[in-house]
Amino acid sequence: MGFDGSRAAVGVAVCAVGLAVLLSATFAVALRLRKHSVVDVAWGLGFMVVAVLTAAVSAGHGDGGRRALSTVLVLVWGGRLAWHIGRRNAGHGEDPRYEALLAKVPPERRRGHALRTIYLLQGVLILFISLPVQIGQYSDRGPGPLSWVGAAAWAVGLFFEAVGDRQLAAFKADPANRGRIMDRGLWRYTRHPNYFGDACVWWGLYLVAAETGWGALTVLSPLVMTLFLTRGSGAALTERRMAGRPGFASYVARTSGFLPRPPRRG
Repeated sequence: MGFDGSRAAVGVAVCAVGLAVLLSATFAVALRLRKHSVVDVAWGLGFMVVAVLTAAVSAGHGDGGRRALSTVLVLVWGGRLAWHIGRRNAGHGEDPRYEALLAKVPPERRRGHALRTIYLLQGVLILFISLPVQIGQYSDRGPGPLSWVGAAAWAVGLFFEAVGDRQLAAFKADPANRGRIMDRGLWRYTRHPNYFGDACVWWGLYLVAAETGWGALTVLSPLVMTLFLTRGSGAALTERRMAGRPGFASYVARTSGFLPRPPRRG
């Protein structure tokens, strides 16, 4: 089983440069619009940049079928996520998360603080989390059973993420639901179907890479993503913001926090 390690190292460096360009441009747009929430759109776009650059650098150094599979899965997931967040944030002001983060430092230091703690951190996370996508594309082994299991896990994840986002958007758009807790559809089985779906997507992409042997060594990437979704700025932060809302405590008592399962009775 061949693996071009030196070419893979070049690819990682190229991806780092590509992310630096993307996030620098995003930072410039954020300063112009006076809101750093535009970086949320760059999250999905960043993974797309990594997938495309890796596919280009790995041309002739990895199996074409595996390269195509990994690239397409990331482009579909990242494109949908960027489009969804862009539409959701359009017409709104700054995200409270970034307001709270920047309120801790004096105004004259906020640009540099934002560049380090938002943009640089996001770039490092994207580069690390996407390692399965990067490393797997430099193997000459074609997709086998484990890759298709990974693709199936990716499909389950995309379903939960896309349908969960759509259900929540429709719920919020109805004025009759103002002040109510979303506990319908997929949200009846998990309090965070979108984050659960995101985790499934990246474990699926890891399985695609793990089949190559060298890709199995990137297991920390989906683990970091899962921790980010459950204990970082994903589910944990969302629940802290919602803790005081009427009906949320009973929703927490009957509904799984992450893994989907039937609601508890009583």
